[in-house]
Amino acid sequence: MASWRWARGVGICVAAVALAGCAAAGDAADDTDATTSALGDDDDLEGRAPTREELRPSVQAAFEEESYRPSTFASFALFNTAPAVTIQIFHVGPETVPTIGRSEMHGVPVSNPVAIGAAHPGRVVRVFLGAWPSGLYFVRLNAGDGRVGFAPFVLRPHRLGAHRVAVIMPTMTWQAYNVRDDDGDGRGDTWYARWTTHHARLARPFLDRGVPYNFRSYDLPFLHWLSKNGHDVDVLADRDLDETNGAALIAAYDLIIFPGHHEYVTTQEYDAVEGFRNHGGNLMFLSANNFFWRIVKHGNVMERTQKWRDLGRPEAALIGVQYRGNDRGGRRGPWIVRARAASEWIFAGTGLASPGARFWSGGIEIDKTAPSSPRNIQIVAEIPHVFGPGFDAQMTFYQAPSGAEVFAAGAFTLAGSAGQAQVSAVLENLWTRLAQR
Repeated sequence: MASWRWARGVGICVAAVALAGCAAAGDAADDTDATTSALGDDDDLEGRAPTREELRPSVQAAFEEESYRPSTFASFALFNTAPAVTIQIFHVGPETVPTIGRSEMHGVPVSNPVAIGAAHPGRVVRVFLGAWPSGLYFVRLNAGDGRVGFAPFVLRPHRLGAHRVAVIMPTMTWQAYNVRDDDGDGRGDTWYARWTTHHARLARPFLDRGVPYNFRSYDLPFLHWLSKNGHDVDVLADRDLDETNGAALIAAYDLIIFPGHHEYVTTQEYDAVEGFRNHGGNLMFLSANNFFWRIVKHGNVMERTQKWRDLGRPEAALIGVQYRGNDRGGRRGPWIVRARAASEWIFAGTGLASPGARFWSGGIEIDKTAPSSPRNIQIVAEIPHVFGPGFDAQMTFYQAPSGAEVFAAGAFTLAGSAGQAQVSAVLENLWTRLAQR
């Protein structure tokens, strides 16, 4: 029988189910541009193995879906054994507690702690999600032996368009970089652990005690920026774009923001975002190497197939720039402002409006314009030769024939640097301009 306990805004129902795994092999593939094969990145290395920090003992759990509506039930599964587990739900972004280390998550509690007893593989816990604001949330699991785990999920709005700006969490890319060994053969079950693998599961625990890879550096600062500056948004997951289209998006939003590393998308997601732009919707890309690989979903398994540019749909035609290279994060450099019309409003009031002005630093992975970039694209800033001659990171802006305006940072990462004063001011200028049509 199911047992119920209620706390502030949360109800818990416990049941046992069998967990199913899936991993399949395919032909070997190379994730780097042919012109940059000598370059690598700690995010994109073939055969990446989990670090000691990533394997830190934890209570392992994962939600069955990438996102849920408020005032509904959500289910997460437990993947290991732990005694006397207590759970509590938190909202990420409004908290003032600093996050130290890659295996920590902090947030504002939206429920009281609830004891659920012992954890064991295959057990499923149902929680009731309150009428909370759309955002990124997580369940914190505390075991009686001191272990801690985190299980993040996106709380989407009741309906698309509750706010006129949507922020997309890169939920599929998070799982692509999750080198967790699901089948117990000693190797991670994603192509980042072995290139002969073309599949990775969704709905599985992240390493780093359940925290998505590089979340603290890539995603968290922008969530803090939104909260600090009072910008209410609809937060969506990849699955939410995969279940809609451009017409529905343009009816709901003026601006869609991709703050993080959004490398892996389905055809439906690509079509929806492209359709949104073609109907006049504004776009903002705050990192780099976005919309690079086409993903096909088979239930809770995603398959990496081909690069979008090899399918005749180069990402630069949508974003303005496309992936050029990486260097394991070894070299970074300041963005240098260029004289362009868009530079005047993007850098207004920041002290950076003059051509040649330098601010913050970027690198890790870089994007650059390509023959498929829109003809009227403006390079508003760049990091020249950051990885060597010709390896320039280019920050760009263009206006589509539909009237849509598209901004791209061109390097890692404006979103991750949102706490820096000048970057924050640039983001505010972009918001003021693009958050309305």
